[in-house]
Amino acid sequence: MAKFVIECPKCGNFAEARTGFFARKKIDCSCGNVINVKTDSLSSRECPHCHNVVVYDVRKGDQAKCPMCKKPINTAEDISKFDSFACKQCGVTLHVNKNEKTCVCPVCDFSNDVEEALYQKKIKNEGLASVIKYEGDNETLIWKHPIEDFNYGSQLIVHESQEAIFFRDGQALDLFGAGRYTLETQQLPLLEKVYKLAAETDKVFHSEVYYINTTTQLGIKWGTDSKINMFDPSSGLHVALGASGEFNIRVVDSRRLLLKVVGTTGGINQAELFGNGGKGYFRTMVMTNVKSYLAQAIKESGISVLEIDTRLMELSNVLRDKINTGLAEYGLMMPEFFISRVLTPDDDPNFKRMKEQYAQQYLEIREEEIKRKVAEAAAERKMVEARTEAQMKVIGAQGEAEAYRLQAEAEAAEMRMKGYTYQQETARQVGLEAMKNGLTGGEGGNGGGTNMLGDIAGLGIALGAMGGVVGMTKDAMQPLFNPNQPMNMTPNTDTWNCACGAANLTSKCCPECGAKRPSADTWDCACGAKGITSKFCPECGAKRPSADTWDCACGAKGITSKFCPECGAKRPVADTWDCACGAKGISGKFCPECGEKRGE
Repeated sequence: MAKFVIECPKCGNFAEARTGFFARKKIDCSCGNVINVKTDSLSSRECPHCHNVVVYDVRKGDQAKCPMCKKPINTAEDISKFDSFACKQCGVTLHVNKNEKTCVCPVCDFSNDVEEALYQKKIKNEGLASVIKYEGDNETLIWKHPIEDFNYGSQLIVHESQEAIFFRDGQALDLFGAGRYTLETQQLPLLEKVYKLAAETDKVFHSEVYYINTTTQLGIKWGTDSKINMFDPSSGLHVALGASGEFNIRVVDSRRLLLKVVGTTGGINQAELFGNGGKGYFRTMVMTNVKSYLAQAIKESGISVLEIDTRLMELSNVLRDKINTGLAEYGLMMPEFFISRVLTPDDDPNFKRMKEQYAQQYLEIREEEIKRKVAEAAAERKMVEARTEAQMKVIGAQGEAEAYRLQAEAEAAEMRMKGYTYQQETARQVGLEAMKNGLTGGEGGNGGGTNMLGDIAGLGIALGAMGGVVGMTKDAMQPLFNPNQPMNMTPNTDTWNCACGAANLTSKCCPECGAKRPSADTWDCACGAKGITSKFCPECGAKRPSADTWDCACGAKGITSKFCPECGAKRPVADTWDCACGAKGISGKFCPECGEKRGE
């Protein structure tokens, strides 16, 4: 034998029965009614799968199937979803799904509140509600308890992230936070002022109880119902954009929301506040704020429409603050607002022009960057070449100086080995050259008088034609003017005269007055001071003029900088050359006219 449940046609409760030859044909229900298994086994119900109202045999238990969709219809899970109650107007028994909000009676067309009707049935079977608790879902912001008559001394249970408010005659009274409360006089001070509560715990008082869900409602979707016409500040064009995203909402003032939005209704859920379908109380307000302030925020911040995806978080925060200003009047607050997508009009001619302008600006910027980098690379290359050339010149000069020094050392060593000095060798070379040019010492052998002066003049002409004697000094020619002076004695010509009257001094200090020998590197200032050796004039403080100066073609003179301070002309390069093609004053290595390389 198999067990099954059968519904009592009088009270709607289910009783257990069995199948088989020896099974009882009549079952006693708890309400006192006798259920005839044979006649009452056929029942009608809405199929939970195809939602058709069908007739099936309850004796088949969980094997009973819907004659329409052929799916199980009498399982324990399906049975728990359904319940029955009497129509509030005509009293006919109605079978409904517990999750439904309303049920329209097919006899009198009266719309019954399913939740309230099931609670009335429960109170009829079990008595007045002794425990008041929240039985709504998480998407419900405000839920009204279906019972309005409560026992004095009943238990009120408020969960975390909930608040409970007693409501009487349009006035919000006592507010309860999370916890378990016994409804006594000290717990209901405002309710007691409305009407006198009885002292006995079996008495009843009438009041509405609203539960407010203070949890943050997540992931509420939004989207503009039409395009937003806005001005793009970067291109100066008008475009139409669409936007969508999500936001979160939370109740921050329960009393204000109850009084301004809910009123005397049975409650309110997320869909009724912001949903596309139904009432959507605040949907219009959110969309209006988005359309108004999105365009304003883009204009004020100067955000390009083509770069708007990189500024979504900034725009989202601006819109959230604007929308919260309006929601605060209703006791609501939007902790997060997100713009997740901006729809651009790809077929809009203005949008196409905007993209073209942006691309052109980007290419111009990139071209300028490339030119700047090329110029920097060329300048760096020229700097390296100039540095390399300077280093090569320094190396060449050092090599020549070293070769000259070695040659001089070799000649000096040779002369020391032969036993004569550099002055004697120079005098000998001059004498030989004079003899070759026919110079004589005149009559008499001592050389003096007019003939000697003529010979010396002739010697000067001969020396001017000499190419081999370089660097001859007065010391080397002294024996020609004074033949009586020994050849190995070289008079000191580096003398100076002191201000005290001492003359031809060779020491660093004057032996008469002790004055220090004046420096040869002196300069005269424009203020009249003369013989200055310091960098600045001791009289007027003027700086010593630079020796390396140049004059510009515009008339400016004594310029020390690289560019003329009057006309900005660049200082002419001293090391220039002329090309065979006719170009003159060229400073580079190649001729700018014909490309010929500079000759070494």
